[in-house]
Amino acid sequence: MDIQLKRGLLDICVLAAIQNEDSYGYQIIKDIKPYVVISESTLYPILRRLEAAECLTVRAVEHNGRLRKYYRITPCGRERLTAFAEEWKEIMSIYQFVTREDKSHE
Repeated sequence: MDIQLKRGLLDICVLAAIQNEDSYGYQIIKDIKPYVVISESTLYPILRRLEAAECLTVRAVEHNGRLRKYYRITPCGRERLTAFAEEWKEIMSIYQFVTREDKSHE
């Protein structure tokens, strides 16, 4: 898969994982795992990139004597998810075209 496409899809997966409630790194990985395997070394650069793009915010909360960072989606992040859903319709149309069976050659 094209690296830029995969990168964009992982960004969307992370935003989708936090769209309904704030979450932290390990939980995000667990939530995404049924759909795509992502490591901590992949996740944290994505989180930093999304924060820099103002798609999410970060707050630190003490948990068991340590600080845990919680991530919250922003309106910009929600807009990005909405835009992705619209773009995906076009991508699926292209996929259906590319993978169609040509019945005229049977």
